[in-house]
Amino acid sequence: MTIRDRSEVPTARRVVVKVGSSSISGENAGQIARLVDALAEAHGRGVEIVLVSSGAIATGIPFLALTERPTDLATQQAAAAVGQNVLIYRYQDSLDRYGIVAAQVLLTAGDLDNPTPRSNAQRAMDRLLALRIMPIVNENDTVATHEIRFGDNDRLASLVARLVNADLLVLLSDVDALYTRPPQEPGAERIDVVAFGDELSDVEIGEIGNAGVGTGGALTKVSAARHAAEEGTAVIFTATSLVAEALRGEAVGTWFEPAG
Repeated sequence: MTIRDRSEVPTARRVVVKVGSSSISGENAGQIARLVDALAEAHGRGVEIVLVSSGAIATGIPFLALTERPTDLATQQAAAAVGQNVLIYRYQDSLDRYGIVAAQVLLTAGDLDNPTPRSNAQRAMDRLLALRIMPIVNENDTVATHEIRFGDNDRLASLVARLVNADLLVLLSDVDALYTRPPQEPGAERIDVVAFGDELSDVEIGEIGNAGVGTGGALTKVSAARHAAEEGTAVIFTATSLVAEALRGEAVGTWFEPAG
């Protein structure tokens, strides 16, 4: 089904939610519980939820006794291997409160570029959702290289939304919406709706989020939102703290209209 406006959000059958590293790691690790509360609420009314979660490298950094994000590939891979384990444990520990089981799904760009692994991933995800399991998707940073990486999980989320034929994609960030210029600058105005095909030529899109642990920004989210909208999936861009309201169809964040 195609969701045309926020009032139809509660009727969505399948929803992909993407959360970034800075929202659920480090001092914000406690936000996992609030995120899970919102996902469980939607799950409880029958929505099939897929969570695309960054954060493996950021979560693994303290366990490697590092003080900042590593720049070399081998250490990034090591941090991801450790952090992914911890991250999934934290999600499952929180989901246990609702009796929801999580499934870990790790993908590379090559998996979605090639028909056979893409078909395998689609079949597995469809079956998990039919079994009322919540897939938690991340890039497989332990084996991915710079040449074949998605680059950021906003793009991955838009591709997953297409893979599972999602009705809605929710892109979460550190800010509550898209603004006409970086929100910390004077004169920045919140954008409520982006019409399909709007090039946002009058909008100054800057970086958002905690650059110390994440890789995406407003530009990557707008690009991902446009990609999903072109495929007929509605998109909401808002803050992680407002995810419950977004999933209820309340007037939060920025709404990207899908193609007809």
